[in-house]
Amino acid sequence: MTKVVYFAFNGDQMCFVHVLLNVLEMSEKGYDVKIVMEGEAVKLIEPLETSKNPLYIKAKEKGLIDCICKACSAKLGVLEFNETVGIPVDGSMSGHPSMAKYLEEGFKIITL
Repeated sequence: MTKVVYFAFNGDQMCFVHVLLNVLEMSEKGYDVKIVMEGEAVKLIEPLETSKNPLYIKAKEKGLIDCICKACSAKLGVLEFNETVGIPVDGSMSGHPSMAKYLEEGFKIITL
């Protein structure tokens, strides 16, 4: 089985919608696929939650959003909100999610 993790850094919602579209398609085709929210992308959680974006909600309900960066959430002032949405907040690598962890688990990494 192909394993892919998207590290989403871009804070543009339109760009992130494309991540969601690809992850949902890959999941439906049997890929083991995940999203890690990093950088400016951590600021997208609140608007996606409040607008109830259907692609985001579907990916969240399927458990495809693996974690949100703790350090970036804190730096960008969204940590408190991000800790309330039911997606793990990860700071295992100097405050950020570890790419090495995913490589060690056999994932290919795509950054956007």
